[in-house]
Amino acid sequence: MITGPCLIVQPIHAAGLDRLRAAGLEPRPASGTDAETLGREVAGCVAVITRNTGFPAGAIAAAPDLRVIGVHGTGTDHVAKAAATEAGIVVVNTPGANAVSVAEQTLALIFALAKALPGADRSVRAGDDSFKFTTRLVELAGLTLGLVGFGAIGQATARLGAALGLRVLAYGPSRPDADFANAGALRAASVDTLLAEADIVSLHVPLTPDTRGLIGRAQLARMKRDAFLINTSRGGLIDEAALIEALEAGTIAGAGLDVFAQEPLPADHPLARQARAILTPHVGGSTEAALIRTAETAAGRVVDVLAGRRPGGLVNPDVWPHRRAL
Repeated sequence: MITGPCLIVQPIHAAGLDRLRAAGLEPRPASGTDAETLGREVAGCVAVITRNTGFPAGAIAAAPDLRVIGVHGTGTDHVAKAAATEAGIVVVNTPGANAVSVAEQTLALIFALAKALPGADRSVRAGDDSFKFTTRLVELAGLTLGLVGFGAIGQATARLGAALGLRVLAYGPSRPDADFANAGALRAASVDTLLAEADIVSLHVPLTPDTRGLIGRAQLARMKRDAFLINTSRGGLIDEAALIEALEAGTIAGAGLDVFAQEPLPADHPLARQARAILTPHVGGSTEAALIRTAETAAGRVVDVLAGRRPGGLVNPDVWPHRRAL
């Protein structure tokens, strides 16, 4: 039986903890997410499961017994992957486990913008009957939804959008034609083409050095003035200063954001004052169903690594033949 402690950097669903215990591991919650605390508390741990906080190089260096880092979710931008690989530590993630819930969050933000739901709610509570005469409301059917990125979440979003009568245009150059056909989407030739054509632009790519700042002033200028920008992926994909300028100038109609460059978003951040923006606190993958699937998948892949089985969701496959021995 596998034994040893597994550091849980941020809380995960009890179903994942049960999976670890059933395999003989001891889940050990971290008392903080700062590098110093993680470096101290990872000592003696054979595994780590983290969420959007990631896991830093300093903590990896302080963990001679560590064999695997499990990421609860898809994004691994905050995990020191190069340091993990150099140390022979396997990194796994759970792409697709929360795809449906994040796609639903994307559609929720689209609906909230198109139907001006926050303002509508406030108007009723304030007894303001002028709202429906002064507010632009949008029918979605027949509009073009542009998806930048076409992995599991992008494809799930495409299926939901197509079911609503949206024309779906997606950019995913590495994806086969069958993915587009199965999701009811058309293939975009380039991001620039998609930005110019879409009424709604939604981001579904990981944050990497190549995608950081993917949407900046030049890209926002290519969008239609009445278009919406949605981001349920990673905050760093958008130049937030450029987005604020565009919202203030009205060069795009609005933004729906579930992720930010700094999380949690500071209360005094300029985005928090943007009337054209709808903000949610990175909850796209936080439905009960998604949390169970993601926690169980992350735990199962950690167990697989410790049991010597090649796992799904292997982020650094080159390390597998050279991984740390138990």
